Amino acid sequence: MSRQPTVEDLCDVCREICPPDLAERWDNTGLLLGDPARPVERVMTCLTLSPRTVAEAIENGANLVISHHPVPFTPLTAITTVTLPGWILWQLAVHQIAVFSPHTSFDSAAQGINQLLAERLKLTDIRPLRPSSAEPSLGTGRLGILPEPRPFLEFAQHVKNVFGLKHIAVAGTPRVPVERVAIGCGAAGELLRDAHQAGCQAFVLGETRFHTCLEAEFLGIGLCMIGHYQSERLGMEHLAHLLRERFPQVEIWASRAECDPIRWI
Repeated sequence: MSRQPTVEDLCDVCREICPPDLAERWDNTGLLLGDPARPVERVMTCLTLSPRTVAEAIENGANLVISHHPVPFTPLTAITTVTLPGWILWQLAVHQIAVFSPHTSFDSAAQGINQLLAERLKLTDIRPLRPSSAEPSLGTGRLGILPEPRPFLEFAQHVKNVFGLKHIAVAGTPRVPVERVAIGCGAAGELLRDAHQAGCQAFVLGETRFHTCLEAEFLGIGLCMIGHYQSERLGMEHLAHLLRERFPQVEIWASRAECDPIRWI
């Protein structure tokens, strides 16, 4: 591409990587703020737009932010600086920074977050946990096989090591060694029954509700909850890498200021 890429050019490639048809019906994805025709020189990816990431985008002269979590997520009746979504949108609009969100379309994409998690765990025979009716090779979550079965707590320690974490939360205790593993980034508790129907002994996810943990215990599935941020942040680093390959003339980086808002003390 000889001319300077535009916001729409970046969005088109994001849609190739994260097909909109894979987004959940309740989601709000795509270009959410900005001028599609504006030239782009600098792009930042992040998991979530927050005062921290907004400040980084402004300070570094970003023209476009690709935020996994959408802002706005639900319809707004007013945009004012007295609410967090309103403040974020106001600041970005004042500095002419566009926002694109792939969210659940990236979760489920062929090169998306759940696929990346499954590959990091070196699972084999990886396939969707809940296949798409339109394209069975794609869909929500992932299912894969461990090269060698492991006791659940040994598997949980393996998960910690793979993702470089000091802490994870676990729930449930499978009656047999873990061989079949379900994957669901973010708040993926709704996929527990899919994991059970697929014969999984363990389910690696970001987070879930207390009562889902009790249900997992009842079903004999071990949950490894690595944290919402930890389960999805690596995807935004990967997306920045994919976009740099397509747009070498554009400065593209994953937010360096972003961090998990939840701390252990």
